[in-house]
Amino acid sequence: MASGGEAPESWYLALLGFAEHFRTSSPPKIRLCVHCLQAVFQFKPPQRVEARTHLQLGSVLYHHTKNSELARSHLEKAVVPQFEDVKFEAASLLSELYCQQNLVDSAKPLLRKAIQISQQTPYWHCRLLFQLAQLHTLEKDLVSACDLLGVGAEYARVVGSEYTRALFLLSKGMLLLMERKLQEVHPLLTLCGQIVENWQGNPIQKESLRVFFLVLQVTHYLDAGQVKSVKPCLKQLQQCIQTISTLHDDEILPSNPADLFHWLPKEHMCVLVYLVTVMHSMQAGYLEKAQKYTDKALMQLEKLKMLDCSPILSSFQVILLEHIIMCRLVTGHKATALQEISQVCQLCQQSPRLFSSHAAQLHTLLGLYCISVNCMDNAEAQFTTALRLTTHQELWTFIVTNLASVYIREGNRHQEVSVRVLQFQAQNGPTTSLANLL
Repeated sequence: MASGGEAPESWYLALLGFAEHFRTSSPPKIRLCVHCLQAVFQFKPPQRVEARTHLQLGSVLYHHTKNSELARSHLEKAVVPQFEDVKFEAASLLSELYCQQNLVDSAKPLLRKAIQISQQTPYWHCRLLFQLAQLHTLEKDLVSACDLLGVGAEYARVVGSEYTRALFLLSKGMLLLMERKLQEVHPLLTLCGQIVENWQGNPIQKESLRVFFLVLQVTHYLDAGQVKSVKPCLKQLQQCIQTISTLHDDEILPSNPADLFHWLPKEHMCVLVYLVTVMHSMQAGYLEKAQKYTDKALMQLEKLKMLDCSPILSSFQVILLEHIIMCRLVTGHKATALQEISQVCQLCQQSPRLFSSHAAQLHTLLGLYCISVNCMDNAEAQFTTALRLTTHQELWTFIVTNLASVYIREGNRHQEVSVRVLQFQAQNGPTTSLANLL
């Protein structure tokens, strides 16, 4: 405990040092860390120190405990108008916590207000725009998300950050691909390609932008059915990953605060390149190549997940498994396919978000497996369930086509009428708009 004559900075730095020591211990001693931070309030600190301590307590409790109510209380107290460095970080964390508690209607106005008053703070203004766009994306409101990303791109241009402008535009391109607005994607990708090539900055940041751009281009070609056009992009992607692996992963400290963003860690980019290679191989009919790259990607994912609990790794794993399961069924490896379907189930059970976005695909895969083992009643049940869970045009058509094949194989249920109805539905698609699904 500091004596009465010591400067406030001394006792504050001492308690902060102890708190950080306990937080970074192996294993972390979170209870002691929290005690040290709570002790700061005993000294009746200045308002700035008090606000920052509430932020630190809220952050520790949010990231390391299940006491979300106490974390929320501290973060709400940290949103003090006059301290910009504290209030924007507190607003960002608090909105995450609100979303975790399914209080999205509380998170959105908080982020909007923070965006309105952060225009003089480029880093936080851009970060909050990204965060609100992500929230709208999770709500399947892609129009609002695209609008925000467009605002971010223009703001980044005004503050002289071509790097972050490219990130905003590429993110917008990704959402336009999800909406299948292919006519809007092409000019946007052309602009992004010019920005990426002309930007001179940190080599890792430049290569990561190039990877983002090329992944979108590959996806764009695959969506348009231009499988042959993908090969040059895939080759460039593989070259980019090789280049990134040779670069030193030093801490990036750009002079422009708006440039303080990084798209993905290079290890994640490597898995993503494997994933788009698998997607191309499946569409091109190179099933052995698809299996080879899936095996490589899954091995890499297992290593990464030992050290990194990022949700995107589970998403990559589910998408890879979905592709390889179809490959196994085509090549007659039914038992292996069933084991991998079980893996997808386990991954989806661990994440409500994953289950929500992949439930229809999972039932579709089960339906395909049932067809492969000649269990037509079960296949029909799985496909019917999948139809109820999706409004995605292409998946819907794929399910309907397979359901029609089940009716034909069963040889009953007024198959001719059923097949004609299904064919009509496949041509016209689900009544709900695609944007409501994605």
